[in-house]
Amino acid sequence: MLVGLSLPGAAFGMVAIGAGLAGLVAVAWSRRDDPASAMAVWAAGGVAYAGATLLGPTLLRRDPEWGLTALSFLFATVWVTDIFAYFCGRAIGGPQLWPSVSPNKTWAGAVGGLAGGVAAGVAVAYASGLGRLGIIAVMAFLLSVLAQAGDLFESAVKRHFGAKDASRLIPGHGGLMDRLDGFLVAAFAALLIGIIREGTGTPARGFLVW
Repeated sequence: MLVGLSLPGAAFGMVAIGAGLAGLVAVAWSRRDDPASAMAVWAAGGVAYAGATLLGPTLLRRDPEWGLTALSFLFATVWVTDIFAYFCGRAIGGPQLWPSVSPNKTWAGAVGGLAGGVAAGVAVAYASGLGRLGIIAVMAFLLSVLAQAGDLFESAVKRHFGAKDASRLIPGHGGLMDRLDGFLVAAFAALLIGIIREGTGTPARGFLVW
């Protein structure tokens, strides 16, 4: 995995993905005889999840023309989603989104976060001179939904293992996965869209320019 994460910035995007996949297979194989059969699946999934943390943002940023704009778009969409979800949830309350996993999250917060995230993403796109803002709004909508889904997924994983935080790296806030859970999911989705449209050379352009 460390090899895979060192390669994207050196223009070896596909090699980085291959190295990550090789690490995933190796970890799963090493845990194949674990008495808890599901541990091999969890271990392999953990490798893929950790690898996505830097792979998405790094490959997007490598685009010389649109990389910075893509990251700005991502940060704005995800962070404003989080902020609006928190304040709308606190102010409005109402039915819980998934009480068994994250009892503090509500449908009002999710909808408020979605609205704020789309508005923030469109604002960044407009300020950056991008056209076809309708499609950009759809992209922001998708990333906002995925960011919230990533947050819920991280909460579900921690509850499965009885952990409050992913680590204690950041005092009072947990670990990197606790802070970047939604962002890494959104970034990886943006990367996949960009690669499908433009390849690994200019994924940020593929994601933003329609």
